[in-house]
Amino acid sequence: MNMKFLIVDDERDVEILFRQKLRREVREGMFELEFAFSGNEALEILRNHYPPEVMYIFSDINMPGMTGLELLDKVKAEFPDIQVSMISAYGDKENHDKAMNSGAKEFFTKPVDFDTIKAEIHQILSR
Repeated sequence: MNMKFLIVDDERDVEILFRQKLRREVREGMFELEFAFSGNEALEILRNHYPPEVMYIFSDINMPGMTGLELLDKVKAEFPDIQVSMISAYGDKENHDKAMNSGAKEFFTKPVDFDTIKAEIHQILSR
């Protein structure tokens, strides 16, 4: 089974960005990308398959409805094997510390540096 990454962000153009920047890796079959535009949608995707097909989540923190930090807590409680990294438009220490204390794997700031994201993905894939 291909490794699947789930990107959660209420801004739709994030999907275009991720698909562009990771096009080569996806084309080579290294992993698949799936997108959710809210925390609830992300949970639905995870709960649709048992075990979930998603191995790793990149989630925005600031979303209407369920925040990325709330999603992180729910994922950690329900799907402890899935790793979650947070993406925030603000490199603020408070969100960073909350995310890391809640079990986030990494914390990225917007605008997203895709070299860092790719390094993170390659590290996961090499395990």
